[in-house]
Amino acid sequence: MSEQYPAQNHEIECIQVDSCLERTRIYDFLLGKLESITSRKGIKKALSRNQIYLNGVLAKSGDYVQLGDVIKVYENQTIAYKAFEIELNVIFEDNELAVVEKPAGIPVSGNTFKTLQNALPNHLQKSTAKDYLPIPLPVHRLDAPTHGIVIVAKTHGSRVALGRMFENRELTKYYTAIVQGQLEGKGQLNTKIEEKSALTYFKSIAVFPSVRNEWISLLELSPFTGRKHQLRIHLARLGFPIVGDQAYGKKGDTLKHKGLFLAATGISFHHPKTNKKLHFEIEAPNKFNRFLEREKRWVERIEKQKGL
Repeated sequence: MSEQYPAQNHEIECIQVDSCLERTRIYDFLLGKLESITSRKGIKKALSRNQIYLNGVLAKSGDYVQLGDVIKVYENQTIAYKAFEIELNVIFEDNELAVVEKPAGIPVSGNTFKTLQNALPNHLQKSTAKDYLPIPLPVHRLDAPTHGIVIVAKTHGSRVALGRMFENRELTKYYTAIVQGQLEGKGQLNTKIEEKSALTYFKSIAVFPSVRNEWISLLELSPFTGRKHQLRIHLARLGFPIVGDQAYGKKGDTLKHKGLFLAATGISFHHPKTNKKLHFEIEAPNKFNRFLEREKRWVERIEKQKGL
């Protein structure tokens, strides 16, 4: 099913020039004045997309502003998309944002049809806020093989505010993982990733005997930084790769066809509008328990054969 979300001519922000230096170009004036566009790059794009009007006339980057001028920002052009139909658990939703549970195996976004972003419009209500987004947008990434919680912005203001929270590390994320090996206790991993600082906190929940791996461990993880593949890289370097990790696991010793045993199971942050503290948790996918039960049965079968 293809749909179009009307966007052109939808005003998302309006400001009046109440003070400015003499002969100030609109491109320079708008920096720091808008809630919906906060960077020079964003303003430049909005001007090139014909989203900004000065006193009712389409603005160009070379235009000058003066006292009393009215500047309006409109939504980008109508966006056409083809809906991706999947079952999607919406954990929370209000007029500003949503929290959803991404299934494993699909990317959050990207230049492909089967993405979480393309599935969102059929599952979320359109915001009635003045600065609504025509299509809800995820505000952070989650690896395609990883199951779990994703925050989605429904307004421009919330998208900007949530983006800043991630940049300032004002959110706490929790993951559940099963790793190869006997990892007990708790600690932190802080080796650099691509020459950038990276910090992961871990806590062992339980350790189980395993026929294939001798031991497997159930962990709770909390990344302080957000480097690409951070948890997978840190645990592999430590010698405890995540079960099913084809990229960072031990070659020839990874569980195939069962997916990655990593799930984003919790998140805490303040609501961008109300400032209310929000905390959401989900259970790890059923495959986690099925895998642990299967390992338990294998161990019991081997022990029985040995007469133990």
